[in-house]
Amino acid sequence: MHDTVWFEIQGIPAVSIASTEFQDAAETQAHALGMDDAKCVFVPHPIQDATDDEMRAKAEACVDAVIASLTQQ
Repeated sequence: MHDTVWFEIQGIPAVSIASTEFQDAAETQAHALGMDDAKCVFVPHPIQDATDDEMRAKAEACVDAVIASLTQQ
């Protein structure tokens, strides 16, 4: 979240990607960093035990949301 906030402050669109397990933590940290509207995309948890194919599927499933987050005004 720190990187997303830093890039946004620099005027560079950014989005954090995390698993759903960390959604509350991401929102809390965005608020603490003064950027309640920091962009985040959440993928299904878990990540650690996912196979390469499962990770590819998670990435493919969220790519449109990431692009939308980066291009919305």
